[in-house]
Formats: sequence, C-alpha cells, structure tokens
Amino acid sequence: MNTTRGLFLLLLFLIPISAQGHAHPDHADPKAGSTISVAPTSVRIWFDGALEPVFFSIMVHAAKDNAIVDKGDGHVDSSDPTLLEVSVPSLPSGEYIVYWSVVARDGHRTFGSYTFTIK
Repeated sequence: MNTTRGLFLLLLFLIPISAQGHAHPDHADPKAGSTISVAPTSVRIWFDGALEPVFFSIMVHAAKDNAIVDKGDGHVDSSDPTLLEVSVPSLPSGEYIVYWSVVARDGHRTFGSYTFTIK
C-alpha cells in the first residue's frame, strides 16, 4: 500500500515536468482579443520555448467569410526560434482569426487560435 501511494506521488510530481516541453504562446502582435486602428503588416506570436522550424503552421482568416488573408509566407524566425510570423497584405477593417500549430524542440505539438479586430 505504501509503495503504491509513493509511486502515485512520484508520478504526480513528474507530470508537470513533462508538460513543460510544450510550447505555449507568450505574447502576440497584434495582441489576442485586441482592437487596433492601424492594420499590421505581419502577425507574430512569441512562444515560451524554441520551436521546430519545419513543423508549424500559421494562418490568418477573415472572420466574416473564413477566407485566408495572409501571404502564405509563415516561418519561424531564424534569429529567434521562439517567434512564429506571417506577412499580411493591407487588411481592411474587420475581425480576423489567427490559427497556429507548432512543435516544440522536444517534439510536443500545441495549437490554438485567437482573434483581433481592425477598426
């Protein structure tokens, strides 16, 4: 009984350690949920860990019709392996959705989305 309880406690302490390998967004430009008055020239997301530069995706869609509006040149920055970015053309007013998927250097995949609005 004590061995089982000890093993359970050991596993409980190890689980947070293994979860630290996942790359999660630290901040973005434009910020998640923000309303901006000047259209951006790119969408950038910084993560809390280095990304695999081959295994990622980032897309910007117009919320009104789900059309892809980015330039299709998404990449992990070669001088900052925590930065994922994609260029966008001059965007009109409206709401936009950023979809992203990345793989951390240790192989764990994370993904998500957020919105921003141009007024």
